[in-house]
Amino acid sequence: MNDSTALFDVGERVPGPRKDASAAGAVETVIDEACRALHLPTIRSRWEEIAGTALKERASYKDFLADLLEAECLQREERKKTRLVREANFPRPKRLEDFEFEKNPNVTPEQVSTLADPAWVKAGLPLCLIGDSGTGKSHLLIGIGTAIAEAGMRVRYTTTANLVNELAEAADEKKLGRTLARYGRVDLLCLDEFGYLDLDKAGAKLLFQVFTEREERRAIAIASNAPFSEWKQTFTDPRLCAAIVDRVTFNAHIVETGTDSFRFKKTQEKHRKS
Repeated sequence: MNDSTALFDVGERVPGPRKDASAAGAVETVIDEACRALHLPTIRSRWEEIAGTALKERASYKDFLADLLEAECLQREERKKTRLVREANFPRPKRLEDFEFEKNPNVTPEQVSTLADPAWVKAGLPLCLIGDSGTGKSHLLIGIGTAIAEAGMRVRYTTTANLVNELAEAADEKKLGRTLARYGRVDLLCLDEFGYLDLDKAGAKLLFQVFTEREERRAIAIASNAPFSEWKQTFTDPRLCAAIVDRVTFNAHIVETGTDSFRFKKTQEKHRKS
């Protein structure tokens, strides 16, 4: 294998050497085929534009090459962010910069800025968003999850009901271990609508296994409309309830979004204007 062949993946079609560099389209063909073989889509689509800019600025060959590689790296990073956000399975797009802090003074930009930084996720710490319906919990949960995914970490969003149902089906099919391991691999698990339904003992135990699997190793974020004192209504076994509260609050970031629904206020404002 010669040096030029070694640059390409085994099995890829390697562009042949150009016999006549002055032939119309010869150079373009070589660049196109090489970029395809090396999986460099940004350089393939932008090299002429970047080459034109380099000519105008009388850039050196080294600067031209650096510009090409920088463009490829930046676009590759954007594609990675897009893929990680898509794989997180958020139900709708929500971004932290769109959160209306003036409508909910219980939540501060400083708090949210801290949670947009992935340091707490890398440390495996929990996050609890507690407040009534319409106070922005889901917006914050999805927005924080999106920021963490865009920081290059694996995130998964689900509701409590969907997760318990998935675990129950996996247990019936003798696949519980595999499902727990899959959820255990993501860097941040975003669990929405926590406390919206009453769980029987079997469902509560399945959910507890997820928390145990992730404890102090992988971060978990929950959004709940019930204060901790009311979780016993969701987890009817007192010991199990105490154990779950202990796991999701130990070293946790706790954000209380309050009781005043600004979503309801916004609806009232629209009706007054119409």
